[in-house]
Formats: sequence, structure tokens, C-alpha cells
Amino acid sequence: MRSGRESGKPADDAWSSPVALTVNGTTHDLALDNRTTLLDALRERLGLTGSKKGCDHGQCGSCTVLVDGRRVKSCLILAVTLDGHAVVTVEGLAGPDELSPLQAAFVAHDAFQCGYCTPGQLCSARGMLDEVARDWPSAVTGDLTAPMELTDAEVRERMSGNLCRCAAYPNIVAAVREAAASR
Repeated sequence: MRSGRESGKPADDAWSSPVALTVNGTTHDLALDNRTTLLDALRERLGLTGSKKGCDHGQCGSCTVLVDGRRVKSCLILAVTLDGHAVVTVEGLAGPDELSPLQAAFVAHDAFQCGYCTPGQLCSARGMLDEVARDWPSAVTGDLTAPMELTDAEVRERMSGNLCRCAAYPNIVAAVREAAASR
């Protein structure tokens, strides 16, 4: 393994392409079958199993990751289309021995039950909070320390692409609102 870069095994057939994916700050040079989804590349080639394969149709959101800071359902996007792009998975939201404020809020509000959807919920919430922060009135005035005060309805609407079969929604909403207010 080279410093900061990892080489993946080449694909088995001629229908592959070289791809340089920067995932959680580390660049991975891979040769992937052109039909490989980002989710499969993350889980099967890079061993990053935090993102879950729920429906494999982009309907549940358990595979949500951030690509260049935007929320993406990784089961719907081909990995070869992301050559040179930056991907953040749930494993990259905080350091190995610490929780991000968002993760800490999820723990404090018991915003999970079985936990299967939690990685996607966390990545989606992180992306959503970043999207809101770009448009928040405090960003216009330059006061980036002003808290973002989102209503329950706003959080539910903005997080509507992520399903929780355990119905932990009230706790997820509370956790996201706390993280928004503490930004």
C-alpha cells in the first residue's frame, strides 16, 4: 500500500475502466467493471460497509453518501462516473475515536433502533445541514455562528428520501434539529 493511495484488484473482464476515487480523504486507484455501482465499489472493493444496500432502487436512502458534498444514493450511480470526485461515507464523518456533533446528537436522542438506516440518515443529515447552511440568512450576513433553527416539518421534508422501518423519525428529527442549532 502506498501512502494515501490504495490499489484495487483489476476487474475480471474487458468491460472495465480505471477509476480514481477519493473516499474519506484517501485516493483509491481501481479498475472497475463499468456496471459497478458506487455502493458495490465501496462495500465490496474498499471494505467500507457502513453504507447499506436496502432496496437497491434508490427508494430507501440507506446507501446515502456525500459526493463532492452533495447527497447521493450510491446504489443508483455508477462508480466509473465519479473518477476524480470526493466521496464521504459514514466512516468519514468523524475521526476513528470521536463522534461528529451530528453523530453525538443521534446517540443523545436515541435516533436509531435497529441501526440499519442510520449511516444513510447521518450522511443525508450532514449533506442537508450543509445545504441549509449555504442558504441560511446568517451566511448572507456573514454571521456563521448564528444557529440554524429548523422546524420539525422542515427536517422531515428535507430528510424525506431516507426511510426508517423502525419508525424512529421523532428522534431523528430531534437529533437533526439539535445538530442544526449547534452549528
